[in-house]
Amino acid sequence: MSWCPGGDKLDHEIFDAMTEFVTQLLQRGERLAERFDVPVSCMKAIRRLDAAVTMKDLGQRLHCDPSFVTMIADALEQRGLARREPNPADRRIKNLVLTPRGMEIKATLEEEAIGEMPWTRALSPDEREQLLGLVRKMNEALAVPAADKARPAAGAEEVKKPAALPVAP
Repeated sequence: MSWCPGGDKLDHEIFDAMTEFVTQLLQRGERLAERFDVPVSCMKAIRRLDAAVTMKDLGQRLHCDPSFVTMIADALEQRGLARREPNPADRRIKNLVLTPRGMEIKATLEEEAIGEMPWTRALSPDEREQLLGLVRKMNEALAVPAADKARPAAGAEEVKKPAALPVAP
């Protein structure tokens, strides 16, 4: 449509809806973090700490630089949620490990965060499957290098529209 340079009306409406959705998720995450006295920046780290993890590996899992991992580790240690310990294979390397309290908080955060996700209440199991497929498809499209984005994906003309989602009563 001519009134929407760079995209059609539907693209703009999707963009606006996704912006509102992400904003609301971030606000819920901030409230949850506040309730548990855990900085938002630490919530993702807590989720990624399943066992002893080197600081370097945690940085890679979080896609952040080492100084930020140090800030996260400091915040978690100050709250008694994690501790640094020497790596058994190389004592120069530090592992970050959740404390028993940290594991408790992790389980509670995950349970409450998942329980508060709108798709758990608003969508049927089939709709959640469709949503998961669409989100994964969009993530794959985001992973394509910028140079490749100018070319249509192989078989793009054969892509079928997903079935319309029924409106919940």
